[in-house]
Amino acid sequence: MSALPVLEDIQQKVDQFKKLDEKLCHYSDVLGLLGWDSKTKAPKKGRPLFAKAIGTLSTESFKLSISEEMGECITYLTEEKVWEQLDEVTQACVRERKKNYEKSKMIPADEFQEYVILVNNANRVWEEARENNDFASFAPVLEKVLAFKKKFAEYYGYEGHPYNALLNEYEPGLTVEKLDPLFKELRQKSVDLLNRIKASESQPRADIFAQEYDIEAQKKFNEYLLPLIGFDMEGGRLDETVHPFAQSVNTGDVRITTRYLKDNVRSAIFGTIHEAGHGMYEQGVNAEYEGTVIRRGTSFGIHESQSRFLENMVGRSKEFWTYFYKDLQSYFPEQLNNVSLEDFYAATNRVDPSLIRVEADELTYNLHIMIRYEIEKALFGGEIEVKDLPKVWNEKIEEYLGIVPPSDTLGVLQDIHWSFGGFGYFPSYSLGNLYAAQILYTFLKEVPDFYDKIEQGDFLAIRNWLKESIHQYGKLYSPNELIVKVTGEELDAKYLIKYLEDKYSAIYQLS
Repeated sequence: MSALPVLEDIQQKVDQFKKLDEKLCHYSDVLGLLGWDSKTKAPKKGRPLFAKAIGTLSTESFKLSISEEMGECITYLTEEKVWEQLDEVTQACVRERKKNYEKSKMIPADEFQEYVILVNNANRVWEEARENNDFASFAPVLEKVLAFKKKFAEYYGYEGHPYNALLNEYEPGLTVEKLDPLFKELRQKSVDLLNRIKASESQPRADIFAQEYDIEAQKKFNEYLLPLIGFDMEGGRLDETVHPFAQSVNTGDVRITTRYLKDNVRSAIFGTIHEAGHGMYEQGVNAEYEGTVIRRGTSFGIHESQSRFLENMVGRSKEFWTYFYKDLQSYFPEQLNNVSLEDFYAATNRVDPSLIRVEADELTYNLHIMIRYEIEKALFGGEIEVKDLPKVWNEKIEEYLGIVPPSDTLGVLQDIHWSFGGFGYFPSYSLGNLYAAQILYTFLKEVPDFYDKIEQGDFLAIRNWLKESIHQYGKLYSPNELIVKVTGEELDAKYLIKYLEDKYSAIYQLS
């Protein structure tokens, strides 16, 4: 393109691109709704047929994303002289669609459709296997999912470890080479702190949560809590599922789920707060981005930072329960009326290595993620096979946490992620903790009375700061650009290490 492009021509191509972008978003809206329904409301007998419908619609969306028309738009708009004349938002939209186009173009459409149907059926098979403690029934399906993901990794291409291709799907730019040092430092400090906690003579009570909490009362408390902490119930809803998740249909319809356990009231409370963090991120994206690819959170790690920030740094703080504890007592007088706030807060933050990741305390949670990370790396590195997973899982749980799962339901089958092909996803959870601690450090500098606001129930101030600093931008910036913009530096493990050290030293009276 030798002569300067004509502005009218550029605008026509931008308009053409925006129509494609919006159409793909509409596909995504409907597919998101179908995915939510299949995990929450759809009857079991209908799910296999439902999976085919989802596969068909997903394939149409996939074909559009790699269509000749999309390719032509991307090629034209990324020409240097044209690119320079695009506004920041349009550049971000083209950038995101270009990344998806180049990656997806390598996958044959029929293979993509087969894969989508497979993973939608795999979720049902996983649920039944988990319920029946039957890994053998899930293994053949998991082998097929893994084979697809290995094939896709080769299509995408990668440098270094094959697992890098999967990491990049969830956290752009992340590699094994970058992650290993972060995890190494975090693991060393976490294990040292865990050993000191175990040796402490000051141990929180364990009996407070070792009793039954009526599930209907749990539901009512969660419904009471959600809008107060900032989740817009007019732009979202709360439902029940086997494995909690958040699903954004659009910026005005964000659905979160939780699960209720009679013998574990913390599971629903903190699971709901966690998913609310995801939901509030989606609700807080600039409304002008609706209908564009940048209307979602920038990465899974940054997304997880918002859920972990709300769940742990807000929801597990003493100030949070100073405000909400009397309310909780009113829902569960028999269980809590004779329990002091101090005892409840300490028990809420009790460090107790456990089998289930989503119910783990803040400290040992990261060890759960490292176990999964090492297993996934080994799967993609060819060091282990699917048939080895129960044995390898149990060995690593014992090595890291000192406990052994009595069943595969409480072990290798506990997480939904592998059933939907989410290899490379797990590290996002610990990245979320790392990002969250760094964000908290900045928040406290800018809003010194952060915890006073929590104690006063001023969650609007917290939501507004997060919206202004993070949520509003959607995918406008890359995760690294965003964390630097918010905190002034790239991701550093020292903030999470300090946060955990300070918190648990106070609770366990460590020197």
